[in-house]
Amino acid sequence: MELGPYLVLATLEGAITAAVLALTAVGLSLVFGVMRVVNIAHGEFFMLGAVLAWWIAQSVAGHPAIGFALALIFAPLLVGALAVAADMTILKRLNYDPERTIVATIGLLYIIQQLTLMGYGPDARPVEAPFNTRLAIPWFERGAEGWQMIWPWGLGTTTYKLAVIGAAAMILCAVWALMTRSRIGLVMRATQADREMALAFGIPVERVYALVFGFGAALAALAAVLIVPIQQAHYLMGGDPLLLSFIVVIIGGLGSLPGTVLAAVLIGLSDGIISVFFSPTLAKIIATLLVALVLVFRPQGLFGGRRT
Repeated sequence: MELGPYLVLATLEGAITAAVLALTAVGLSLVFGVMRVVNIAHGEFFMLGAVLAWWIAQSVAGHPAIGFALALIFAPLLVGALAVAADMTILKRLNYDPERTIVATIGLLYIIQQLTLMGYGPDARPVEAPFNTRLAIPWFERGAEGWQMIWPWGLGTTTYKLAVIGAAAMILCAVWALMTRSRIGLVMRATQADREMALAFGIPVERVYALVFGFGAALAALAAVLIVPIQQAHYLMGGDPLLLSFIVVIIGGLGSLPGTVLAAVLIGLSDGIISVFFSPTLAKIIATLLVALVLVFRPQGLFGGRRT
């Protein structure tokens, strides 16, 4: 068997990782860029989205698509509301001080994680995909009679995995439109550029912060709902998304949406391909080395601007 079909399969798996990672990292990047807050609990908001998706799907009778559709709507809303409450009761009282908010979000991480363990349990639980038709990966091979299409046995993907990539792309386009074409996005960008000037023009900065913190958490939860039929929900599943999101934000540039998406594609594809052909550990090592190189030669990231 030639290498080609396996490379196509690895690229598809990497594209799924990149799509989900881009959604998660964009949420973290918005919080970084607008609020200057290092949200260590971002991965736990991702985990909560997956757990709530399982709970909603199990609570709804009928076709799996009904429960999944409800989870796709309500899980991000619930997680976003929780994040808004955390911002108003914790981060606001700390005046968004960078050092104290790091400690506070670490504490929030452990609180969410342990409460989830108490209520959900330690088991990994699947959510049934709304549709999951298997698709074989075709390949062209040259023989005595010329080029022929072959269908390698056992190599393929599913319609749901392809839908995850398409859904993530549409959501990212919607986020870009929100940030660049709406009044809310203009207010967010004004607050990001100059907090004091935004206050002088009457922008309710603290409300903007709460909105951004909730929106970032909701994006992470939405990414988790999309991936949970593939990975299963577990109370410790927030670690990898948090690490990879930080890597993506650092490489892409603080607060840069195009840079975050490009870095997510780069890290996601490399993670998928290296994990298939070598090991997931090697993929994480290479990503970490890439961060070190970016910090040395371009500290502001690929698309970030130098701060004065």
